[in-house]
Amino acid sequence: MENILNKLSNEQKTEVERQFTLYNNGVSEIIPANELKQKIAKSLINDQPLKIKLGLDPSAPDVHLGHTVVLNKLKQFQQNGHIIQLIIGDFTGKIGDPTGKSIARKQLTDEEVKHNAKTYFEQFGKVLDMEKVELYYNSKWLSALRLEEIINLSASITVARLLERNDFSERLSSGKPISLHEFFYPLMQGYDSVELESDVELGGTDQHFNVLMGRHLQEHFKKEKQVVVLLPLLEGLDGVEKMSKSKNNYIGVDEEPSQMYGKTMSISDELITKYFHLVTNLTVEEKTQITGQIESGDIHPRDAKMKLAKLIVEMYHDELAAQQAEEHFKTVFQKGAIPRDIPTIDWNGEKEIGILDLLVQLNLQNSKSEARRMIQNGGIRIAGEKVMDPNLIVELKNEMTLQVGKRKFLKVHII
Repeated sequence: MENILNKLSNEQKTEVERQFTLYNNGVSEIIPANELKQKIAKSLINDQPLKIKLGLDPSAPDVHLGHTVVLNKLKQFQQNGHIIQLIIGDFTGKIGDPTGKSIARKQLTDEEVKHNAKTYFEQFGKVLDMEKVELYYNSKWLSALRLEEIINLSASITVARLLERNDFSERLSSGKPISLHEFFYPLMQGYDSVELESDVELGGTDQHFNVLMGRHLQEHFKKEKQVVVLLPLLEGLDGVEKMSKSKNNYIGVDEEPSQMYGKTMSISDELITKYFHLVTNLTVEEKTQITGQIESGDIHPRDAKMKLAKLIVEMYHDELAAQQAEEHFKTVFQKGAIPRDIPTIDWNGEKEIGILDLLVQLNLQNSKSEARRMIQNGGIRIAGEKVMDPNLIVELKNEMTLQVGKRKFLKVHII
């Protein structure tokens, strides 16, 4: 390490420190950190970009801000001229990642994998320059492995080591079954790094075991070992659970500006600085400055959150959309007014209908039970008046306005 740095000019040494500081910002751990500096130095000496790997599970293609934590880190590497390797796990997706699962994952079909991958590419383009990304499907090399090669691969690790994974050990201790094919998931993911000779692999802290497997297998196959960069998991709108569409605590990158802005404003004050560091495109210096202002009380949490919300909308839409989303938020939530640009739906059904049926038929709620809970929580308004009775019979009138929660409005046009 020291000899490599000694070969660098002062300008190159400065560049190594600049890149390392950038990549180190907002991460949970770099394993090992000194090797990342060494790889950056080698890259400068040889004028050869690093190969930065991210493996994608094709089972959940809807991208939200939680996913952008790793995407923003990839973008930093990409902006410094390094090569991004995106691997679609079309082969491993048929196994199913057992991480955090108490039962075996459902195996995907080829059609499901291809559809989900296409959705990934469209949404990732909001963060990365996809024309400069190398895209791979790991079935290209994993399907070609002979049984002898698979046995050799499995011989590189013990069952005891695999059972160190919490999800496996917990299932074993509770008597829940573990299928043999599940043990192969981390091996297959690790073999991707062998095949592509990746220099760095990124992943969330919940992928710790899987991404280290790539480093282990590269050593087994006598290749230079990759560095692992682990990123923190982003809590969702509930402030507790990891952001997830299934938990309905997410902010999607494809959401409308006003929805995106309003959801951001609902995060807890404790998460403001974490969101600034993990999901915005501010420089390290700008992130440090806003963090200092929040901690010192120089900026009110509400104002910091509005700055955050506007910045996020700008990133995935544009400046005008962000300004309009902010004005919409101020009008509706700070002044309590009904927005002017409410979507309208044509209605040619019954003029008198139960509130639960109405909410479901207008797709404002997914089910009657969900609608009933929303009413009980005071989340439904008709013409500005809160609905208290889930058995209410609504007499529909032309241009009647319905409100669900704080952010969803709909105007009914009777035809």
